[in-house]
Amino acid sequence: MSIQLPKNYIQQMKELLKDEFEAYMQSFEQERYYGLRINTNKISVEDFLKISPFQLKPIPWADNGFYYQGNQKPAKHPYYYAGLYYLQEPSAMLPAQVLPIEEGEYVLDTCAAPGGKSTELAAKLQNTGLLLSNDISTSRCQGLIKNIELSGSYNTWVCSEDLVDLSKRFKETFDKILVDAPCSGEGMFRKEPHLISSWQERDDTYYPPIQKDILSCAVDMLKPGGKIVYSTCTFSIKENEEVIQDVLQRHSDLHLVPISKMPGFASGVGMEECVRLYPHKIKGEGHFVALLQKEGDATKKICKKENISLPESFKEFLQMCSFDFSKGCFSIKNDKIIWSPQQLSEQKRWRLLRSGLICGGIKKNHFEPSQAFALALKKEEFKNTADLSVDDPRVIKYLKGETIDIKDQDTTSKGWILVCVDGYPLGFGKIDKGIIKNKYAKGWRWQ
Repeated sequence: MSIQLPKNYIQQMKELLKDEFEAYMQSFEQERYYGLRINTNKISVEDFLKISPFQLKPIPWADNGFYYQGNQKPAKHPYYYAGLYYLQEPSAMLPAQVLPIEEGEYVLDTCAAPGGKSTELAAKLQNTGLLLSNDISTSRCQGLIKNIELSGSYNTWVCSEDLVDLSKRFKETFDKILVDAPCSGEGMFRKEPHLISSWQERDDTYYPPIQKDILSCAVDMLKPGGKIVYSTCTFSIKENEEVIQDVLQRHSDLHLVPISKMPGFASGVGMEECVRLYPHKIKGEGHFVALLQKEGDATKKICKKENISLPESFKEFLQMCSFDFSKGCFSIKNDKIIWSPQQLSEQKRWRLLRSGLICGGIKKNHFEPSQAFALALKKEEFKNTADLSVDDPRVIKYLKGETIDIKDQDTTSKGWILVCVDGYPLGFGKIDKGIIKNKYAKGWRWQ
C-alpha cells in the first residue's frame, strides 16, 4: 500500500471494524470514485442525461448524483460553466440528500464553503424560501459565493460569522439546518492523503469540542419541529456518536430520526438511526450522517422590506428582461443593485457578504449587469440572446474572454446580449454589427 497510515490510527480502525478491517485496508489499493451532481435548479436529471457528453452511472443514495470516469474532464466543459452540474465526492452527496427540504423554507448551512452542500440545498428549495450559507472563513466564502452564483440561486445569502454570534442573532429561525462539521478527515485519506499528516498533528481529540459547540449553536437556531443534519467525513466515534450523544443530553427536546439504509450502509456505533459510509462497503469515501428533529411546532416569521427607488439606467435595462422581480425587493449597496425574494430580520454589524442576487452595478450613471444575474436567468427571460452549440469554437473563445463574431446568426440587435450554450446562459456581452464585446467575468474565465 503506497499510503502510509499512522500506527495508532490503524489500531483504532482494527477495534472499530473488527472482521472488516482487512477489507477496509484493501480499499486503499482501489482507485477513488468521482461524482457529478446535476443542478436541478437549472435542468432536470432526464434532460441532462439526454445531452450529457459523459458516461454516467447513478449514485444509489443521490437522486441527481452520478459517477463519472476519472479520465473525463467535466470541469473543462462549457456545461460546467453554465452551472448545469457540480463536481462532488459521491459520499459527500448524502448529507444534503438526507435533509428533507420543502419549498418555501428557511434553511441554514453552517459550515458551507466551498458550497457543495449549499448548492444542493438551494436546488431543493428551487429559489423559494431562503438559504443562509455561513462559513467562518471569509476567504473561503469567495469560492462559496462563486459556486452559489454559478448554480443560478438567487435566494441564497452568504455570511462569515462565528456560530456563537450567529445563534444569538437568529434564535429558532430556520426550518432545516445542515452541519457538515470540520473534522479530522479520516474518511478522505484515500482521496486526499495529505490529510494524514494533519491527523497526526491533531488526531481525533482536537475537533470534538468544536463540533459540539457548532452543533449546539445550530440547535439554538432551529425552529421547533425543525430538522438538522450533522455530518462528518471521519470514522472517529469521538467526532460522531459522542457528539450526537452530547447534543441529545444538552437539548432534551431533540431526538434522532432514522435514516433509510441502502445496501452498503452501516449503522452508527450504538446508534441504529445514524449512517456510516465506509470505502470498502460503498463506491465512495467515508462519511457519518445523523438526522435530528426538535420537538414542537414552528411559528412562521415574515420579514418585509420596502423597495427603494431604482436608477433609470437599471429600469431601461429591465425592459429587455422578463425575469419576475415582483415577489421580492431591491436594495443598493456600494453602487450594486441587489434583489432578494425573501428577507431575514434586520441585523447590524455582521459580515454579510451576499444578500440575494447582485443584479449588477452603476458605473458613471450606466448599469452593467453582473455575472450572477446572467446565470440566474433563463434564455427566454432576456430579449437579446446568442445561442451557440456546445461544439461551436466560439463558446470557448467567449469563456476565455475574447471578442466573438456572430454575424452568421441573423441578428440586428445592438447593446446588451446574453450568450448561451445550447440554450443555457453563460454570461453577458455587448453587441454591435454582429460583433460581441466580451463581458464575461474575469475571475471566471476558462484557464
